[in-house]
Amino acid sequence: MSPYRIALLFNANKVYDRQVITGIGQHLTFTRVKWDLFMEEDFRSRTAGIHLWRGDGIIADFDDPIVAEAVSALPLPVVAVGGSYANESHYPTNIPYVATDNQKLVRIAYDHLIEHGLQRFAFFGKPPEPGNRWAYERESWFRKMTDDDGLDGIIYHGSPTNAGGWGRAQEDVAEWVRSLPKPIGIIAATDARARQLLQACIVADVPVPDQVAIVGIDNDPIVQMLSCIRLTSVIQGAEEMGRTAAQLLHQMLHGGDCSTTRILVPPAGINVQASSQHQCIVSPYVMRARHYIRQYACMGIKTEQVADYVGISRTPLEEHFKRELKKSVHQVILEHKLETARHMLADPSMSLSDVAVRSGFTSLQYMYAVFRREFDCTPKQYLEKLRV
Repeated sequence: MSPYRIALLFNANKVYDRQVITGIGQHLTFTRVKWDLFMEEDFRSRTAGIHLWRGDGIIADFDDPIVAEAVSALPLPVVAVGGSYANESHYPTNIPYVATDNQKLVRIAYDHLIEHGLQRFAFFGKPPEPGNRWAYERESWFRKMTDDDGLDGIIYHGSPTNAGGWGRAQEDVAEWVRSLPKPIGIIAATDARARQLLQACIVADVPVPDQVAIVGIDNDPIVQMLSCIRLTSVIQGAEEMGRTAAQLLHQMLHGGDCSTTRILVPPAGINVQASSQHQCIVSPYVMRARHYIRQYACMGIKTEQVADYVGISRTPLEEHFKRELKKSVHQVILEHKLETARHMLADPSMSLSDVAVRSGFTSLQYMYAVFRREFDCTPKQYLEKLRV
């Protein structure tokens, strides 16, 4: 039998779409189903000519209203993938739908911030446009959660991101951050939005997470690489969504009626990093110092440079650290370098010498010595433990 010809209408420049596609691929691998897959060569989703598609089925991202409109009336099996909605009218009719659970995505982020002792909350969303309906849904759940708790949930949409307006948009976000009551926890609609927020906090000289704790949604590794402060992010169950969508389409190709099927896929968890690990710090000097350390520890900074940034001499800064954290400034710098090295060790593409340099150690030998002293093992042995 010839393989079924299936079109995947996703924009693979987004991590969420890439993970859904990965899940589809996993289904094909595990079941040994043979599909002839069509995607644009640049992995973009274009609907021009889709009405002429002579294939057997489509799996499409229905968060894109243009895609949803173009394929909804096609006379062949279609499985929709997208966000969940409280309003039933936002779902397509007579098309199976696999949804990420927007309520639970926001709930995990919100509960995480509460667990870190925060009592003020904000949401950094996206401008109200037809293609951002899923972001508005997350915003609505955030508003409901804060309302239920009797809290004043602050909403900020910001501007669309483009090269021409980026400078003005960043200045606006920085000004918004300065105006917020603090300390505060902020949930961003996506990791991309969270990265913009992290950059704005640095521009505004607002310590993260001591005054602003940030949680994104997507767990995008590219955002982690581009952020000088590692981002806490909720992990969508996007791969499970892809596997589920492929399974539904397989059933439809073999005569199954899945037209009324709607499946809600919960988040896969949360990746906790530095951006949300708020501690109740009294000293503004410690706040500013830790903010500086998170940005520059891996560039070989010394205690004197931290003190210069904070604006006091080394001795009183050390006293503030001992009182607040029971640690020296040097110890906090070293802890950050070790944390960075541990994350890098998990990347099989990086050599140990690269890990040493990029995490701020003067040599591979020095990193070995520190690992032996702190963890009673070498970096290589630590890496082997990670893989067990």
